[in-house]
Amino acid sequence: MGRRRKKVVHIPRRKLPKFFSCPMCGKETVRVEIFREEGGRAVAQCSSCSLKEEFTIKAPQSEVDVYCMLTDRIYGPTRKTSTS
Repeated sequence: MGRRRKKVVHIPRRKLPKFFSCPMCGKETVRVEIFREEGGRAVAQCSSCSLKEEFTIKAPQSEVDVYCMLTDRIYGPTRKTSTS
């Protein structure tokens, strides 16, 4: 008599998204491009509302970090200038 085979459980690995949701229009159309050869430059651009921001990045930063910098810049505190 043979014994039963053990059931193998495969856990799928989650992947990072290619497109992110736009903080201005709400659609999932923001794409982040990183140019490491040009001194660490990244461009986040929305293809529906034409929002475009450029950032300087360090070597270990990825697309998700650039998207977080974009949302921080959009939703961040607005600076009030005092007129006194």
